[in-house]
Amino acid sequence: MVSSFSFAPFVFLLLVIGGTARPLYPLPGKGDGGSKRPLQTFRPYNIAHRGSNGEIPEETRQAYLRAIEEGADFIETDILSSKDGVLICFHDVTLDETTDIAEFKEFANRNRTYEVQGVNMTGFFTVDFTLKELKSLRVNQRFSFRDPQYNGKFQIITFEEFINIALDAPRVVGIYPEIKNPVKWSDGKRFEDKFVETLKKYGYKGSYLSKDWLKQPAFIQSFAPTSLVYVSNQTELPKLLLIDEVDIPTQDTNQASNSYWEITSDTYLDYIKQYVIGIGPWKDTIVPVTKSYVTNPSDLVERAHARNLQVHPYTYRNENEYLYFNFSQDPYKEYDYWINKIGVDGLFTDFTGSLHNFQEWTSPNPRDDKIESELLHKIALLVSPYE
Repeated sequence: MVSSFSFAPFVFLLLVIGGTARPLYPLPGKGDGGSKRPLQTFRPYNIAHRGSNGEIPEETRQAYLRAIEEGADFIETDILSSKDGVLICFHDVTLDETTDIAEFKEFANRNRTYEVQGVNMTGFFTVDFTLKELKSLRVNQRFSFRDPQYNGKFQIITFEEFINIALDAPRVVGIYPEIKNPVKWSDGKRFEDKFVETLKKYGYKGSYLSKDWLKQPAFIQSFAPTSLVYVSNQTELPKLLLIDEVDIPTQDTNQASNSYWEITSDTYLDYIKQYVIGIGPWKDTIVPVTKSYVTNPSDLVERAHARNLQVHPYTYRNENEYLYFNFSQDPYKEYDYWINKIGVDGLFTDFTGSLHNFQEWTSPNPRDDKIESELLHKIALLVSPYE
């Protein structure tokens, strides 16, 4: 029979454990005295590529809200301009593939042909439509094999609306905007000027991991090195150089475009590290693929890390056609390979939830370790008088 004397501390111990159980896993935004839960920095960043667009049409409010709900560290977007100079969140320079523009007879005469990165392209270009006109359109899924139930339901959003989605999140969520196909307005102002002005307007500032940056985290990305060099004189926010396929030149408009081999050379990495904190290569350029099997990785990650540059590859997708045979069509095996063997520092994914689940299940959380250590210390103090 257990005596009441020995049973009392045991009951009290259960109450202590029960009382501390919820703070181990606080609700979003409820940790640290009611302040927002901070950005995690102890493991590779989960970057929601155009939102959780594997589920919901890309770059819409709903796609970003889903990504935040699923655990994204950063929400990513492409920035283009409307005819009336408003910065919008949209990937393609044309509206044809991911909106219902074809259903609007009143816009039929807006079809144009422009030269884009040295190639003539025909379609309905975002720069030929005012924000009001763009808001009348609805966004569709890019890929036919993805859930079509949300097609035609959600609007194009502005850069400012995108920022407010992150700022209104119940925990600290970073933004990851891309300077895309930069233009120059008639008043002489550059696209990059307006882009940085918008970030400053909403309080985004500070170098990587500074107090200001941790409060409102942001990475600036671009395929155009000259754009990144230009904005480096306007903001300390960390920047990443995006790197496309091996046969596609950079997106520069002010100088001769550089080839893949030039911008991944040791000489160029030594140059660009003065302006950027990392690189964002297409993942198949890091680990070449042959007949749907990944082959031996290149030394790009190793060389970047030797220069203290982060590596954030793109794009990770759950569908079988994007999962190479080495991974048994299992996205968790692919994440394990890239995080634990290749050693990347962030991942652009269309499926934020699956990456978040993988990391929650496989990586220790230093914050939880600290709480558990403190709890064990309390238990030891409680038990010691009765030993």
